[in-house]
Amino acid sequence: MLSRLAARSSSVAVRLAHTSSSASQAAASATPATTNEERNEVDFPRTKRPIHPAPVRMGFIPETWFELLYSKTGVTGPYVLGTGLITYLVSKEIYVIEHEFYSGVIMAMMAAYGIKKFGPTVAATLDDQLAKEKEEMLSGRNNTIKALTEGIAASELSAEQAKGQSLLFQAKRDNIGLQLEAAYRQRLQSVYAEVKKRLDYQLEKSNVEKRFEQRHMVDWIVQNVRQSITPAQEAASLKQCITDLKALAARA
Repeated sequence: MLSRLAARSSSVAVRLAHTSSSASQAAASATPATTNEERNEVDFPRTKRPIHPAPVRMGFIPETWFELLYSKTGVTGPYVLGTGLITYLVSKEIYVIEHEFYSGVIMAMMAAYGIKKFGPTVAATLDDQLAKEKEEMLSGRNNTIKALTEGIAASELSAEQAKGQSLLFQAKRDNIGLQLEAAYRQRLQSVYAEVKKRLDYQLEKSNVEKRFEQRHMVDWIVQNVRQSITPAQEAASLKQCITDLKALAARA
């Protein structure tokens, strides 16, 4: 009987292992493939820490054991199996009920009462501590991701700004060309003004020389004429003028 029990327990363990492997393969196949070539997300999915424990019945028996026996024994099969196994162990005195058994029952009842009474409060406290520790552990990673994201955004902005450098360089070339043109025109104006000043100087100098020569010539001629007229000629000329004026007056 013990060999049969051992064989049955080993077969159950094999089925459980097979079921867990099948479940993992199904979860892996359900996970969509990503574009990351460095990791095969389909065959080797990332492990995730379960937030809540696996469902159980009667407080300690896993739900997967019942689901495993449903296809073979039906809905009541697991209960019949458990009851028969306990009856067999007790009837054959493989498991002897003594005073330690009652102590274990009392301790189990006390443990169940403590879990029902203080379990939610302790679980909430532990969950808060776990959340804080998780946040502290992930803070460095999140800060690094944030810094890298900002660096990528800054690099993209710099790349976009670099595209406008060609327009900026062209505008600077145009500005420099306009400055050179303005300097060239200013120098031409300066040359024109200087040349005009010199030409005006030469023209004014020539005009002054001509006026001086004309004045000197007139003064010289008048002076010579005055010197050539004698007093007698002057008196005769004066008389002749008076005579002419009288004749003109008589005619008028």
